Amino acid sequence: MSDAVSGWDTFYVIIGSSAAALTGLMFVVVSLTAEVRVEAGASAAGLAAYSSPTIVHFCLVILLASVLTSPKHTALSLGISVGAVALIGIGYMVVVLRRIRTVTQYNPVGEDWLWHVVFPLVAYFVMVACAALLWRGLEWPLYFVAASALVLLYTGIHNAWDTATWMAISQRPSAKPPTDTNSA
Repeated sequence: MSDAVSGWDTFYVIIGSSAAALTGLMFVVVSLTAEVRVEAGASAAGLAAYSSPTIVHFCLVILLASVLTSPKHTALSLGISVGAVALIGIGYMVVVLRRIRTVTQYNPVGEDWLWHVVFPLVAYFVMVACAALLWRGLEWPLYFVAASALVLLYTGIHNAWDTATWMAISQRPSAKPPTDTNSA
C-alpha cells in the first residue's frame, strides 16, 4: 500500500503548503481587521462561526497531506489516517452548525450554508467512505481523498475571501469628515 501513496507526494506537498500559506494569511486578515470589527460591533460568535472553520479546514488539509506523505503506509494505517482526519472534520462541523445557529447579527443565506456546511460535510463524509475502502486495500479511493482535499482547500479559499471582504467592506465604520486645519 505504501507504493500506492508514493505517487501522491507532489500533490500533497502542493496542497499542504497552499493550505499552510492560506492559514497564515487568515491570521493576518483577522489581526489587521480587529479594530474594524470592534468599532463595528462584530461579535466573537460570528468570527467563531465563519472564520475559525476556514482555519480548521486548512489545518485538516495540512494534516491529511502530512499523514499521506509519511512513509511505509499499510492499508490499515492509510485507512485509519484518512478516517481520523475525516472524523475530526465531521466532529468539528457539528460545532460549526451550532455556532452558525447562535449568531444573531447575521442570518445565513443559501450560499453560506453551501460553502460553510454542505461542501465541507460532503468532503469529510467522502473521506470516511474512502477510509473504509483504503482499509480493504483498494487504491482508487485515493483519487476521491484528493478531490475531497481540494474541495476543502477551495472551500477555505472561498470562505476566506468571503470573510476578508465582509470584514473590509461591510463592517467599515462610517467615515468621519476631515477636520479643516487651515481655518483661522
